[in-house]
Amino acid sequence: MTNDAPTSHDQRTAWGDGLATITNDGQVLDAWFPTPALGPLPEGRDPHISPASFAALSYDDERRQVQVSPVTVTVRLDEPVESVVDAYLRLHLLSHLIVEPNSINLDGIFGHLPTNAWTNVGPMRPDLAASSRAILQREGIQVYAIDKFPRLLDYVMPADVRIADGGRVRLGAHLAPGTVVMHEGFVNFNAGTLGRSMVEGRVSQGVILGAGSDIGGGASIMGTLSGGGKERIRIGERALLGANSGIGISLGDDSIVEAGLYVTAGTKVSLIGQSDPDGQIGEPQSVKASALSGVPNLLFRRNSLNGAVEALARTGAGIQLNDALHA
Repeated sequence: MTNDAPTSHDQRTAWGDGLATITNDGQVLDAWFPTPALGPLPEGRDPHISPASFAALSYDDERRQVQVSPVTVTVRLDEPVESVVDAYLRLHLLSHLIVEPNSINLDGIFGHLPTNAWTNVGPMRPDLAASSRAILQREGIQVYAIDKFPRLLDYVMPADVRIADGGRVRLGAHLAPGTVVMHEGFVNFNAGTLGRSMVEGRVSQGVILGAGSDIGGGASIMGTLSGGGKERIRIGERALLGANSGIGISLGDDSIVEAGLYVTAGTKVSLIGQSDPDGQIGEPQSVKASALSGVPNLLFRRNSLNGAVEALARTGAGIQLNDALHA
């Protein structure tokens, strides 16, 4: 999950003041950074002294057996993740749209993020949630997930974005203004949109959607977290993945994958040429779909007579989103 190394010898850095949830035995569960920023800690700031506004928000929660304490964190964005608070600061940078997906080093993030019991009042250790169930129920505290990553909306409120189900967007998702994530849509961390888009399918880790694109209901985009995948997939501008379709290659600008068709890198595709001046179309050329990765103005479809996957050149612009849905 590392981008290309910078050409400069200078390390990119970021910092943030926040609040960390820490168990009574000293384990950090999470951290919230409302205003993360790029660059070094401002000159004259003591990293061991947090602003008074954060100190005033600290408290103990005996129900979850945690303390919420102020922290000031600096990270080196080109180096692997070094701690829980480091990981959370990087996720906040993504969700605050300060950095784009795949632009910072996230190596080691899974090893540093603890698996938490996520409740409606914050995280706690899963074993304590199990042993304290009677107390939690009496206090009206519900456990809604056991996972390493929390919900985006518990930490960041993205501007001009609609999310129908907050449980389907993880912290670390990058959602540009005008993005709509419907009830069955999902956006993982280190993935998201660069402009207004419609998401009704699954956007896996590392996937980036260009402005004006539409991921149809039930559509799937391959990521790099499991199965040995290495290629990061990018969906171009004004592109469409039809309902229940899927893709394992990058999709170029103004391209379409028809509903129900899954195109992996190894899929054999019949490349249908354009007609000549006499209206004759030459013999189709068989290629692997990987050879068409990122090529603009293509329509991928399945021939309903022989079952072959075909790619045809398109003309004109791609899809147009409904302005009323993205206002």
